[in-house]
Amino acid sequence: MPSRREIIRMTPEEVRSYLSGQRRIVLVTIGPDGMPHPLPMNYGLDAEGRVLITSFRKSQKVKNLERDPRATLLVESGEAYAELKAVVLHCEVELITDPDAIATFMREVRADTAMSDSLSTEMSAQVRASLTKRVVLRCTPFRTVSWDHGKLDGFY
Repeated sequence: MPSRREIIRMTPEEVRSYLSGQRRIVLVTIGPDGMPHPLPMNYGLDAEGRVLITSFRKSQKVKNLERDPRATLLVESGEAYAELKAVVLHCEVELITDPDAIATFMREVRADTAMSDSLSTEMSAQVRASLTKRVVLRCTPFRTVSWDHGKLDGFY
């Protein structure tokens, strides 16, 4: 008989589907004092399933990742116990600084329509200039933990 942990674990396909349907992720890096530095962020996924997050280059999270390129990501949902779902991704993070690559990857981040629309091929000089102040965090998971309490069918 499978353990409850095995029952609630999501398959890789379920993880991808769940992440594709969400909008906000909690990014946790290690701050300069060694304490976790958690932040809610909008995100997207690339074709390989890596998480894409955009930020300003001078932000604390980017400084943290320059020191230690590892991060933990959390997406969760549900109110009642039977609805709880979550994915935790332990990742290596690559900082992408090329403005053209940033413009391309930012189109994958699920954010408000205004941001997405501002990244058209006819983008303004102001938007283009702001890309030089930004970075994309490309997060490649090396360990995934997941659960979906809905798989328990009400039996706890």
